[in-house]
Amino acid sequence: MTRDEVIARLRAHLGDLVGDAADDLGIDQDIRDELDIDSMDFLQVVRAVHADLGVEIPEVDYRLLPTLDAFATYVLERL
Repeated sequence: MTRDEVIARLRAHLGDLVGDAADDLGIDQDIRDELDIDSMDFLQVVRAVHADLGVEIPEVDYRLLPTLDAFATYVLERL
C-alpha cells in the first residue's frame, strides 16, 4: 500500500465524520484543530483505521497522530 493510498483512506474515514472538510485538510495541518473534532470523534477514526487496515493503535500513541502525514507514517510502519 502506498502513502497516497493510506492518506486517501484516512481522508475517507475523516470524511465520514466531517464531510467534505476532510478533503481540504492539508497533510501537515492538525487534524483535531482544523476539523474541530473531539477525542471521541478521533477514537472513531482510529477504530475505522483498525477495521479497514488492521493496524492497532493504542491510546498512548494518539499523540503521535496529529496530522495526516504523521498518521500515514504511523500506519505504514505497522502494515
